[in-house]
Amino acid sequence: MNVRKWQQPEFLLMLTAAGWGAGFATWLALLNNFAVDAVQFTGREIGILQSLREVPGLLAFTVVFVLLLISEQRLLMISLLVFGIGVAITGLFPSEIGFYLTTILMSVGFHYHETLRQSLTLQLVSKDRTPHVMGQQLSAQAFASLVVYGLIYGATKFAGMEYATIYAAGGAVSIFTALVCWAAYPRFKTEVAQTKSIVLRKRYWLYYALTFLSGARRQIFMVFAGFMMVEKFGYAVSTITALYLVNHAINIFLAPRIGRLISHWGERKALVFEYVGLIFVFTGYAFVQNAEMAAALYVIDHLFFAFAIGIKSYFQKIANPKDMASTASVSFTINHIAAVVIPVTFGLLWLVSPASVFLAGAAMAACSLICSFNIPRHPEPGNETVKGPTFPEDDTLAKPAA
Repeated sequence: MNVRKWQQPEFLLMLTAAGWGAGFATWLALLNNFAVDAVQFTGREIGILQSLREVPGLLAFTVVFVLLLISEQRLLMISLLVFGIGVAITGLFPSEIGFYLTTILMSVGFHYHETLRQSLTLQLVSKDRTPHVMGQQLSAQAFASLVVYGLIYGATKFAGMEYATIYAAGGAVSIFTALVCWAAYPRFKTEVAQTKSIVLRKRYWLYYALTFLSGARRQIFMVFAGFMMVEKFGYAVSTITALYLVNHAINIFLAPRIGRLISHWGERKALVFEYVGLIFVFTGYAFVQNAEMAAALYVIDHLFFAFAIGIKSYFQKIANPKDMASTASVSFTINHIAAVVIPVTFGLLWLVSPASVFLAGAAMAACSLICSFNIPRHPEPGNETVKGPTFPEDDTLAKPAA
């Protein structure tokens, strides 16, 4: 069977990233204003919402069991479809319980999709190209988000379009992308059969630590940085959307270049650079009193997201190829352990001291920085860390699930 260039795995992964980006851009752009204006949320409710949103991420390890019934590629499309439906119906339920339930539905598709796209990328793309290909996916996602943010900006500022209509349109893009990918792409075969069980390997401990800290720190940005813009500085939907436009316009061009930079620098140097920058950014959040300066910090913060590619490419270099799917699902669960707890607990802390929330983020970035110094310059199986115990390749923390 002849496969056209646009039917290659890399193009499929870029297309699903774009479809996912369009739907999530819609949900995220409206999140804080919909929560405050339509549902009358405070910091307490927004914390609960974000904790509920992360529960499916905590359960991402269940992907392994679903893969016993369906291929990764097909499940990738189904998860994107579920995600799109969750986004599309959000505006139809402007109540506290309604917002919680639609968010959970959206989140199930969101986290399954992200887990599977990471797994397939690590399986279908060569090690030397993975950072660049992941950068391309971020670029495709940023381009789709940029278009959506531009449309939302015009719809809210000039057309006065309602939340329900915008949510429905954004979700429809994700749904349409899932259906097109299901119909237009052949099933790709991976070289190594994947472990269809939960495996935690001791020699991956540094990857697990970096993933955990990344999830905890990212939640502070996702939940409270945008909320600060609305609550403290009174940003409107159009202003928030304009800020997102700037972020994604920059990422379209920078993300692939950051991927190539990680390949050139190596994961250790790239992650050290990211974490040093994040310490300054989160400290700035804690004390900023100027709306323009807060916006600048937000843009800089968003730029560092692409450097997280280094964590995934580090794992690809040290891992057994058969562990990609299993560890991708487990890593999302590890990433979301703190993510389930932080939004609601820090939401309560926010009521007392918003600055303390961001100073905690700076402390987490400092812990990540310490961990990143333990990445070898040339990681590979048997050379997973600079210091620390070594383990045989088949050593595990837990027995595989039946």
